[in-house]
Amino acid sequence: MEAIRERLERAGVEWVRILWCDHANLIRGKAAHVSLLADGLPEGVGIAMAQQALPVMYDAVAKDSGLGPVGEARLVPDWDTLKLLPYAPGQAQVIGDMRVGGRAWEHCPREYLRQQIAALAELGLCAKAAFENEFFLLWPEGEGYRPADRSVFAATGAMNRHQDFIHELTRALLAQDLQPEFYYPESGPGQQELSIRYSDALQAADHQIVYRETVRGVAVQHGLVASFLPKIFEDAAGSGCHLNLSLWQGENNALGDPAHPTGLSPTGRHFLAGVLAHLPGLTALTIPTPNSFRRIRPHFWAGAFRAWGYDNREAALRVSRGSAGVTRFELKASDASANPYLALGALLAAGVDGLRRELPLPPEATVDPGLLSSEERERMGFDSLPTSLGQALDALREDTVLLGSLGPARARAYLAVKQMEWEALKELTLEEEVRLLAERY
Repeated sequence: MEAIRERLERAGVEWVRILWCDHANLIRGKAAHVSLLADGLPEGVGIAMAQQALPVMYDAVAKDSGLGPVGEARLVPDWDTLKLLPYAPGQAQVIGDMRVGGRAWEHCPREYLRQQIAALAELGLCAKAAFENEFFLLWPEGEGYRPADRSVFAATGAMNRHQDFIHELTRALLAQDLQPEFYYPESGPGQQELSIRYSDALQAADHQIVYRETVRGVAVQHGLVASFLPKIFEDAAGSGCHLNLSLWQGENNALGDPAHPTGLSPTGRHFLAGVLAHLPGLTALTIPTPNSFRRIRPHFWAGAFRAWGYDNREAALRVSRGSAGVTRFELKASDASANPYLALGALLAAGVDGLRRELPLPPEATVDPGLLSSEERERMGFDSLPTSLGQALDALREDTVLLGSLGPARARAYLAVKQMEWEALKELTLEEEVRLLAERY
């Protein structure tokens, strides 16, 4: 802590934000003044247990969540995640772990991901991951928003228009040890994509919190709103957050096998089969808002079908193969309205189940499933994903593996929060959704 306090003092930091991500995937924080950090806040700061039962609309506890006004958890800083904030001089942030009685609390999202990482490690494997974000840059206008440009995919004109923002964002990410890789304007008006390098699973989820905070923080400095809400404009592309994953045995990538007709190793085939088997329920954790399902439609390159394929952008699981063979896959049915710890943890839980049961991998989708008749899709096993959050929640309730991974308390609270969101938001128009949620995600 002495070295940490010296670093903060040299940087002129006065406040340290201690962050957590709730079941609605709102990033929240409490700030501690640096004068309180002499011992590193080993007992953290108090938060009401009910914080893990709040929906996205307002701060009211979801009924039947098992949580209420009685009880307190401690938000304990993980100092390995400390970042100085380039977009907020004089402030820093650290991600907290939720504890009760000195032990990990059963509602802590980071602990859930740790548990799934440990389950994978029991099989001799580890995971590396990256969250591949798209987001919109918007100008506030009255009670709504207008796009910061009306460009198209990869248009250099949009690169020119947003170069100051992108350069500042790049410097801010690098200053926080996130390595940018590729940038281009996306298809929607004002839509951007800037990817960062993969890392170990827990760090990847932490990086997703840092990334979202940084994009939004830098945008504010330019008078813009950066929104990760999946669908903002009815007739334009939506924003996904493809979840990229690779499996490793020591220093060796464990996904590929060039000698097999699929190009996948037994490990890769069983893991992907597990993800496909649990995908309906998994969507309640990876695309978990009513707005998310406005994007999951055929012909929108959003992965609307339960299928896998090489470079097939209409399959929910897209496998990448290069000169070194298969090295990773991406879950396309994923967006930034998902809690990254729960989304990645549940993805691992689904894959681990496939490994344990040695599930067979269905045939590859070599065509766009949306161009097939319903009879052809049924015969080939390319069924549609849930078309609403309500359907996804029903699928999760029936998925004993995913519910078991979550544990009874977390599953109860999560389902209560999401059911409350579904009932409150399902009748809203897109314009009403955007007005409510654009600056929350």
